[in-house]
Amino acid sequence: MSDAAADRAPVGLTFASFQALGLDVGVQMARAGRAAGCSSFWTAETVGPEAFASLGAVGAAVGGLDLGTGVLALQLRTPMLAAMGAATLQAIAPDRDVLLGVGISSPVVVGRWHGAEYGPRPLAQVREYLELTQQCLSGEVVSFDGDFYRASRFRLGIRLGTRRPKLVLGALNRRMLHLAGELADGVLLNYLPASAVPWCVEQVRAGESAAGRPPGTCTVYAYVHVGVCDTEAARAAGRRDLFSYAVVDAYARAFERAGFVEEVAAVRAAHSAGDRDGAVAAVSDRMVDAIDTCGDAATVAAAVQAYRDAGVDVPVIMPLPWGEDRIATIEATIDAVTG
Repeated sequence: MSDAAADRAPVGLTFASFQALGLDVGVQMARAGRAAGCSSFWTAETVGPEAFASLGAVGAAVGGLDLGTGVLALQLRTPMLAAMGAATLQAIAPDRDVLLGVGISSPVVVGRWHGAEYGPRPLAQVREYLELTQQCLSGEVVSFDGDFYRASRFRLGIRLGTRRPKLVLGALNRRMLHLAGELADGVLLNYLPASAVPWCVEQVRAGESAAGRPPGTCTVYAYVHVGVCDTEAARAAGRRDLFSYAVVDAYARAFERAGFVEEVAAVRAAHSAGDRDGAVAAVSDRMVDAIDTCGDAATVAAAVQAYRDAGVDVPVIMPLPWGEDRIATIEATIDAVTG
């Protein structure tokens, strides 16, 4: 990586949008991102590659990148196990930040796909998870007796230096954003247009203030969905993508707040009636272009800058592999943002 690249504002890269291409492609793109000047590599976790193993492979094969989970469904790992996984990554990459991103996920991922309990009190569960995970990452002896989690004299058995994993919360709506500002080291925004960022940042800063933390304590990360490919051709994929989130209550509320009230209503009405094709078609061009932005390199670079201008500290490129050559599209998207 050149000195000029190292001096640029930080930008991340996530594997979340192209995991289906395989972990070998993930490592290949991590290497390309590192060479282009990306500062971090992230991965999601649903039913594809397991997150810690994927990031361990990238940390060992590439190096020089912060490693982030964006995000882990917190119901699938105890806070103790999550702390162990993050600390293992920190031991692999002692000179880089490990960003342990967790979130409440959705009933489909947690319940239908993994057979775990989603739970009726998500905010209270997340609060406990953050508190206990932070305690576990301290390296001190931890005893905890909460409504959701318990531990008796747990002590993390991995020796770490002065750099320890940071806790990042995936958040969409007011109370969860406020909680991130109150307790987390960072917040990860996702599936929102740049125009929705200032309101989100306000909620995070309000949480910091309520907890007596200095403004900016909680770093604002955001997945920025972009692809260097034909706008018109990519819109069909964008409609399918946004439909699958608009039927989830938490995402629907965020979409409505971002100005897509009519689209959400039409999508959910058609979906409730069993008309999947109609639900997908109800996602407007305007909504696709604002959230899943595809076009030439200048369009993509401008989209990422718009998130920075709106208050995102670290945009994380989510390359949309919707061109004819998927790998070439990912590479062109990285180049557009980092060039």
